[in-house]
Amino acid sequence: MDSETPPRPTDAEIAILRVLWARGAATVREVHEALKGERGTGYTTVLKLMQIMTEKGLVERDVSRRSHVYRARVGETETQDQLVDDLVLKAFGGSATRLVMRALKTAETSREELESLRSLLNSLARARDGEEA
Repeated sequence: MDSETPPRPTDAEIAILRVLWARGAATVREVHEALKGERGTGYTTVLKLMQIMTEKGLVERDVSRRSHVYRARVGETETQDQLVDDLVLKAFGGSATRLVMRALKTAETSREELESLRSLLNSLARARDGEEA
């Protein structure tokens, strides 16, 4: 792994990151409250996870106030890219096409989503045609 690339977050860490991405910054108590209904995770578990995430470089902690405030050090898009790249390599042998086909077979896809995908594929094809010219 590249020293600049943060480690891949666990499922529990992703849940915490989602809260931080949505809020920008939050205390452990705020993260715990946001996750309480979703995961049923205790306060001390959230605290420990966030301490570990700080050590891993996934979040940063502002200790200037009594209640420490945490902020994500990794972006949502960057994390999604890392997870998708890992999934494509491990589960689909490097084939993005196989990933997309599987996703379309297993998930409900609205007409609007299919139209967005069609538009994206057309744009990608035009861009590739321009590169090859």
